[in-house]
Amino acid sequence: QVQLAESGGGLVQAGGSLSLSCAASGDTFYMYDMAWFRQAPGKEREFVASIIWIGGVTSYADFVEGRFTITRDNVKNTVSLQMYNLKTEDTAVYYCAADLSSQSSSLRPGHNDPSSYDYWGQGTQVTVSS
Repeated sequence: QVQLAESGGGLVQAGGSLSLSCAASGDTFYMYDMAWFRQAPGKEREFVASIIWIGGVTSYADFVEGRFTITRDNVKNTVSLQMYNLKTEDTAVYYCAADLSSQSSSLRPGHNDPSSYDYWGQGTQVTVSS
């Protein structure tokens, strides 16, 4: 099993930037496909971005519109989400998620579905003020 811990959230003005990090421990990190989800008050958890086990293949939600970048470091056992040009509607708790990879070179089915991930961090709050 893998344990996940997010960090880097905070309060930022609209148009600003934040970098989130998720540190993994307890298992071989490169065996896992990784993703970021978010959940705003009163809303369902939604997909933000995903990256396959070896990196290099990524996917983003439509609302990202080129503003976010997901990366991973299989030596440091971390996955990051760099966020630029933040909007007030980006305010949410951001969660890191992991699931054992099939070690395919392409995104797996359900990569953007929270129910397909077995492991979750505790979340980090991102608040974007106007």
